[in-house]
Amino acid sequence: MATHIIFDGRLKVYKRERSRYWQAVTILDGKRFRVSTKEESLQKAKDYAEDWYLGLRGKIKMGEPIGEKTFAEAAEKFVGEYSVITGDDRSAKYIQNIHQRLRDYLLPFFGEKGLSQVTSGLVQNYRVHRQNYQVQHPVHKKNGGSKPPSRSTLHQEVVIIRQVLKTAIRHGWLQHLPDLSMPYKKAGKLTRRAWFTPEEYKKLYEATRRNARHPKYERLRHNAEQLHDYVLFMANTGLRPDEANRLEYRDIVIVDDEVTGETILEIDVRGKRGTGYCKSTSGAVRPFERLVERNNPQPTDLLFSVNQKKLFNTILEKQDLKTDRDGQNRTAYSLRHTYICLRLMEGADIYQIAKNCRTSVDMIEKYYAAHIKNRLDASAINVRRVRKSKGDAA
Repeated sequence: MATHIIFDGRLKVYKRERSRYWQAVTILDGKRFRVSTKEESLQKAKDYAEDWYLGLRGKIKMGEPIGEKTFAEAAEKFVGEYSVITGDDRSAKYIQNIHQRLRDYLLPFFGEKGLSQVTSGLVQNYRVHRQNYQVQHPVHKKNGGSKPPSRSTLHQEVVIIRQVLKTAIRHGWLQHLPDLSMPYKKAGKLTRRAWFTPEEYKKLYEATRRNARHPKYERLRHNAEQLHDYVLFMANTGLRPDEANRLEYRDIVIVDDEVTGETILEIDVRGKRGTGYCKSTSGAVRPFERLVERNNPQPTDLLFSVNQKKLFNTILEKQDLKTDRDGQNRTAYSLRHTYICLRLMEGADIYQIAKNCRTSVDMIEKYYAAHIKNRLDASAINVRRVRKSKGDAA
């Protein structure tokens, strides 16, 4: 085997008897490194080996890990596995959102880092970096960049970092998961989700009713009528907007409820939590009947085929209902929150409401606070201990 010494023996170039190409080998920082130069010429092989050796020395001096997978490689592996393994459990939009967060934020910061370099300190540096990051994305250009991310947005990005690192651990590329918890801050303040009080809800549906009866232009009458029935339907079923958008007429049946003696809707729901079921209040029946009369639908037609977001927001702004007293924006989701709060204020069982809304009791207890005052027992709170007089002491 032909061997040539370079840099006083710190680098060797050699060629095995049955090989066409020269190899290079060195020991740096107690580790042995070897590479094929892919060169048949000795001089070209020496030039390649010197560049390779000096590059390795430079990385070691800079503290960069050598020979390990990068965050970008682990992210590519994670994305490939995630989209296949989750299958129908995650929507295409959700997976696309992960791709976008990796592309726009995480890979530019972590991509070239070795996996062992992604430490708790580096993730904290990322949190600070994101507060000043101006994303160059077409959606944000008209505003000159993006606002600093919210707490929940940053939490979602850290979740993706954790999932990438867990993928690396499963494949033996990383030994342990660093602590990615947020330092300094405790859990965020729980806030009540934006909803309409009974007075505000009445103000809203009266406004949509007036708009349906007297639209600005006759050509807008159909959309105005659809929106009015949408508001009533959502506030009397508690559906999520995405669930309502998937509803077909065949998913809804008008029934006479034996327990309450009322006519209600029984709904097969398909949405965030897969397939579920919902029983409406009696207030949802007439809006649904009007939708059937107005649209003369086929069973497979969508109940709400047109997004009424713009008209809905216009009415909210005209009625000064766009934000609640805490400054939170109201959206179509607020109609679901209104349904939950109103039912609980009427004394409905929280467990049954959770089942009917395809959520958990814990979520309702945390975020839907309107019913709390009705659940507190004043007789148990305002207890006074009877003091004994001195004469009573035996």
